[in-house]
Amino acid sequence: MMEKTYQPADIETRMSSLWEEAGAFKAGRPERRDATPFTIVIPPPNVTGSLHMGHALNNTLQDILCRFERMRGRDVLWQPGTDHAGIATQMVVERQLMERQQPGRRAMGRDKFLERVWQWKAESGGTITNQLKRLGASCDWSRERFTMDEGLSRAVIKVFVALHREGLIYKDKRLVNWDPALLTAISDLEVLQVEVKGSLWYLRYPLEGKAFNPDDPSTFIVVATTRPETMLGDTAVAVHPDDERYEDLVGKHVILPLVGRKIPIVADEYSDPDKGSGAVKITPAHDFNDFEVGRRHGLPEINVLDPEARLTLSGNEDYLRGLPEGALMFAEEVHGKERFAARKLIVSRLEEAGFLERIEPNTHMVPHGDRSGVVIEPYLTDQWYVDAKTLAQPAIAAVRGGATSFVPKNWEKTYFDWMENIQPWCISRQLWWGHQIPAWYGPDGKVFVAETEDEAVGNALGYYVEQEVIAPEQGRAMAQDPAKRAGFIRRDEDVLDTWFSSALWPFSTLGWPDDTKDVERYYPTDVLVTGFDIIFFWVARMMMMGLHFMKDVPFPTVYIHALVRDARGAKMSKSKGNVIDPLNLIDEYGADALRFTLAAMAAQGRDIKLDPQRVAGYRNFATKLWNACRFAEMNACALPAGFDPSQARATLNRWIAHETARARRDITASIESWRFNDAAGAAYRFVWNVYCDWYLELAKPVLTGEEGAAKAETRAMVAWARDEILKLLHPFMPFITEELWAVTAERPGLLTLADWPQQAAMVPEQMALAAGFAEADALIAPSMIAANASADFSDPAAEAEIGWVVDLVTAIRSVRAEMSIPPATLTPLVLAGASAETRARAERWNEVVRRLARLAEISFAERPPEGAVQLLVRGEVAALPLKGVIDFAAERARLDKELSRAEADIKRVDAKLGNEKFVANAPEEIVEEEKEKREAAVARKAKIVEALERLTSAA
Repeated sequence: MMEKTYQPADIETRMSSLWEEAGAFKAGRPERRDATPFTIVIPPPNVTGSLHMGHALNNTLQDILCRFERMRGRDVLWQPGTDHAGIATQMVVERQLMERQQPGRRAMGRDKFLERVWQWKAESGGTITNQLKRLGASCDWSRERFTMDEGLSRAVIKVFVALHREGLIYKDKRLVNWDPALLTAISDLEVLQVEVKGSLWYLRYPLEGKAFNPDDPSTFIVVATTRPETMLGDTAVAVHPDDERYEDLVGKHVILPLVGRKIPIVADEYSDPDKGSGAVKITPAHDFNDFEVGRRHGLPEINVLDPEARLTLSGNEDYLRGLPEGALMFAEEVHGKERFAARKLIVSRLEEAGFLERIEPNTHMVPHGDRSGVVIEPYLTDQWYVDAKTLAQPAIAAVRGGATSFVPKNWEKTYFDWMENIQPWCISRQLWWGHQIPAWYGPDGKVFVAETEDEAVGNALGYYVEQEVIAPEQGRAMAQDPAKRAGFIRRDEDVLDTWFSSALWPFSTLGWPDDTKDVERYYPTDVLVTGFDIIFFWVARMMMMGLHFMKDVPFPTVYIHALVRDARGAKMSKSKGNVIDPLNLIDEYGADALRFTLAAMAAQGRDIKLDPQRVAGYRNFATKLWNACRFAEMNACALPAGFDPSQARATLNRWIAHETARARRDITASIESWRFNDAAGAAYRFVWNVYCDWYLELAKPVLTGEEGAAKAETRAMVAWARDEILKLLHPFMPFITEELWAVTAERPGLLTLADWPQQAAMVPEQMALAAGFAEADALIAPSMIAANASADFSDPAAEAEIGWVVDLVTAIRSVRAEMSIPPATLTPLVLAGASAETRARAERWNEVVRRLARLAEISFAERPPEGAVQLLVRGEVAALPLKGVIDFAAERARLDKELSRAEADIKRVDAKLGNEKFVANAPEEIVEEEKEKREAAVARKAKIVEALERLTSAA
């Protein structure tokens, strides 16, 4: 016996245990050994993370696909795992040490610190995994991987060594995003651009050979900068080659203020003639654009900051040599000062010497570390790089050639824009937690890259013996006795960017390179579901690595989902206080309600505006399903063995079979084409409207009537349609459907492993029965039976019959609502000029239509009576005589007033949206809110106009 009320918390806990005990999600199940594989790799969440709304959307969509394909008989592998998240994890453990007043990382030493990180991972690293299980993620949890697993680490080392041997990994001195608090390079994804109200300083750079006079513009060039503290590293001033103001100065020099060093004036298109003075200072070691200008013109790269972003000229002896005494004193004065303190000092000295022309307020974007919160520095340093440009070419060709497609298609442009302008990929990080770079340095700094230290030692000894740096005998002794080679080579202390190991995820998780059995079966995967923000950081790099090492794309389809925003359309952030925690929604409404909400709103290319009330609404949908199943149970609806819906005789039952087949087609086609919202919408309409509101309502008189063949058939059909609904809803709402599958009948297996509803074609015997019944029923033409014999079940005659009832009642209810007719007021209905078919239907369904539409009677006439509101139902006129029921003049006045209000709303919003200043300056969510207001007002206006037209026809 079913429980009276739906309690998601109890159900979800039990169903999770049931699936786990049955090993329901394991890939390679014996009965599916020969089935076609279906593979998805989970975008590995950070091991430090907890479930956020982006995870909830991403994993819900993946789970829908996996459950759908599992029910279609595929051998599904949804590969789970987590990312070691270098910086994030190291920060978590360091913070923990500080809070416990224990020795810090450096005091502890590398080995001890890494032991502590592994300990933390064992104790707390499974949080996100358990939360994904709460969401219902049907991953093969027995295969869970971690990017620092021994097997994955071997894959990382092998790839690094192979790429280095091919010349595709190398060491270079280039600019990186440097975090002066964490003392490491970071990726672009870890940089937040923050709008800052700052200043723009206009500086006078004296021309060589002219006596500087701040009142004589012919003696200097003015450059504008937001970072005057970096001027000590200037190595040129750039002007646009077409800027006539400076054409005579190109090739000449200026004298760097306060320093006295001569630097050239170069012509470069980077300089914008319409911005500032049209001249810009070039600091190659402290600006990404300046770095490229410097490389084009062969300029020196002078680093004037230390790793902690303090001013320093250490290591720049050539820079200091030959400078006047005053400049040397100034260099000594700023040395060691924190960058922003140095800025104030430098600006002060520039002003004193007449080099500061003016200061303007300037609001601009400044990069900050997403974890440290400090301003990020473009910093010149030695790092390891991947030749991404070479690896990108096959990855570009694969998408251009259609081997991999993006859904929606427009994201391919983003992919191409990034890939065709790709820069060398900095893969080294100055951390301890991560894959330590497999490179060792000899006494003279020569690099030896190898998979193991023993291999590196062997290579180094061979090299130095060959170079006669050490004697052969000494080399042999060192090779045989580790103690004799202690300190001979040292390993690179840096670790690899976490995106490097993540780039191998589609094949490293399958056992490559140690065991290729699963690689051969499950690679390439079928689809990748991910967010647009990591197309470059992850998707593109998996494409590069997959093609290079596996000689095939890692996935033929990349589905890019949108953002989940708050109810007003604002991006969620802790600072705004508008973050919606999915776990709180699961606690309140259940995982099924949250999942269905996300799926129903996941329209391609459109961000989701998540209002918790939508989740509450789909919680009601789950309750509606629960109550429908209880109704079936209370009416003894059960599915007899061997029941075939295509043999149903009653028109109502054939109609629900027809509608079920249509729902199956719509849902299947929508999932196959990645239209998750359409699939959820089709399921919702079928369950709530077709099955619950209409079929069960129309079946009630039969179910409460006398026993007999009609009642038995209807009971069976109610149960059959219920079971099909549970299957169709399962990918979206797995917990409640699995529970209902278990409690509504005795079944041999789990719903999650049941067959997806299949196309139901009629065999010859069924055709004969149906044709015989068609003659007796007089509703179904034998030709229709024959036409649909080999197709999915369809019954146009049954659909026409019941569809007419549904459309008629719906139209009448709509008019009653528009005209505010009280429920207790029964109105007559006149079918004007009705065909014989419609007359027959009206007679058959007279009692039902009157009850559902609140009608006093149904009559027939050649034409509509005066004062009747006319409805067009399936091509024929149905009239509601409302004279005396409503005051037409008052109703018209009310509708005219509402129409004026709707038009005023539209006009008001149009004025706002037509104001370029408003659109440019208002927050994005406010603009979106206004657009939604307009859409609502336009829809409201259309309904009012339709109601007015009805009144006009009745007058």
